[in-house]
Amino acid sequence: MKASVFTWEYPPAIYGGAGVHAKYITMALAKLIKVEVRTLDIGAPPEIEGVNVLRYQSTLRGLATGDPRIIKALQVLSFNMNMVADPIDAAIVHTHTWYTNFAGAMAKRIYGAKLVATVHSLEPLRPWKREQLGAGYELSSWMEREGLLACDAVIAVSRDMKADIQKAYPIPASRVAVIHNGVDPQKYYPRDGLESVAKFSIRKPYVFFVGRLSRQKGIFDLLKAMDGVPEGTTLVLATGKPDTPEIEDDLRAALKLRNDVVWIREMLEDHDLVNLYNEAAVFACPSVYEPFGIINLEAMACETPVVATRVGGIKEVVVDEETGLLVPPSEPAKLAHAITRIVEDPTTGTTMGKAGRRHVLRQFTWDRIAARTLELYRSLT
Repeated sequence: MKASVFTWEYPPAIYGGAGVHAKYITMALAKLIKVEVRTLDIGAPPEIEGVNVLRYQSTLRGLATGDPRIIKALQVLSFNMNMVADPIDAAIVHTHTWYTNFAGAMAKRIYGAKLVATVHSLEPLRPWKREQLGAGYELSSWMEREGLLACDAVIAVSRDMKADIQKAYPIPASRVAVIHNGVDPQKYYPRDGLESVAKFSIRKPYVFFVGRLSRQKGIFDLLKAMDGVPEGTTLVLATGKPDTPEIEDDLRAALKLRNDVVWIREMLEDHDLVNLYNEAAVFACPSVYEPFGIINLEAMACETPVVATRVGGIKEVVVDEETGLLVPPSEPAKLAHAITRIVEDPTTGTTMGKAGRRHVLRQFTWDRIAARTLELYRSLT
């Protein structure tokens, strides 16, 4: 069997959970079947970790004028068309996110492949994307809808996501399978990370946040919560690229009067990321919308306790009072109380951290996820 996996993000260009998923699921599947990846052309090698990678550009790049947000969405549509212009001989086409969903629908019609999509988020549930895409949000929503409705099977990364899919689109429950994300416990593991703490001039103890600079990630709730945690606690924000310049401006303004925040604006090297997970007193995930949250698995694999909001797939990953603490979204006072509990009681934090890694090893390895995905593929052929 051969699967052709369509994804916008792929190494070395990964900036979110969907890209992490695409990387590791294809590597794990490649141990079991033949896999090719079709993705964005960034001048990277044609093979990564044994996976054949085909790269495509948008033919609109540099040619169009007008609202750049609309052009961005149209560039994605052009990229989708280019991906399916090359013949496809795979039995399965598997798409990830709205950036490639429409290409999957075209591939099914043109080449007769069975179509699978993994849903990492849903455009109708992310209205803040209108700030990022403007009228292009209408196009991204349409591309997602058409791509998902064409699917022979849809993978939801959590039970909550399955329910959301069925609310958003007329897709029967029998066509939606829940297969969680995973983590690589050989990459994310307990170790001394003080080298990276020194590199970024971080004062311990610290609360660690990793994620896009996006409205959905709850960063401003976390900043408010820091006013209620023990004095001397540092907040480390590793945000990477912002969704919009306005969000970056808002965060910069919020940090002007604070001296307890270290803001890391570039994408962290893997070495530093794992080190900073390890040395954190708490990993915080204050999202207002989070279909899964691979970052929580990464922290847990490093034996770091997690304080997260009780939304989406997070509550299927973080076991409250066992591997971390869950709080309601958009309630900074309760977030502060949970963080304080762990910062003031390192023994409890250590116990939760060790329980977190055991939980990861039992349920969330990529080999386990790949086996379930292959089982789904075989049910379609």
